[in-house]
Amino acid sequence: MALKEIEYDSQEYELMIQLRLDVLRKPLGLSFTLDELNSEKNDILLGAFEEDILLACCVLSPSDKSTIKLRQMAVQNNVQGKGIGGTLLRFAENIARDRGFSYMHMHARDAATGFYEKHGYETEGDLFYEVTIPHYKMVKKIK
Repeated sequence: MALKEIEYDSQEYELMIQLRLDVLRKPLGLSFTLDELNSEKNDILLGAFEEDILLACCVLSPSDKSTIKLRQMAVQNNVQGKGIGGTLLRFAENIARDRGFSYMHMHARDAATGFYEKHGYETEGDLFYEVTIPHYKMVKKIK
């Protein structure tokens, strides 16, 4: 498996959009707006590949000088539970740390909080709703 940064507006980015649609948005009856995708131009886009197949992806969006937000973490349904998400998460933390960030946070779906807790993230604050489903803010010191 190869872990790498994905270039915005590339063929790999198109694969990333499709994976996120299939795993995160379509099950909720949602899609992406052009503004949402345009806002990712300056984000860090990461993927886990097996040859030309995108297995998992995520987006890192700087919040401030020391904090970066993990967004849109998606793993192909047929390979979930095989450690790919955890490997990509550690890769994302290393990339963020290498770029000078000290904290990573996210809005984690309620169903995914156990996964993030297993990787050292802590819940901060109360349950809230985003994209029609329950989420928690989760944080971790990465540096």
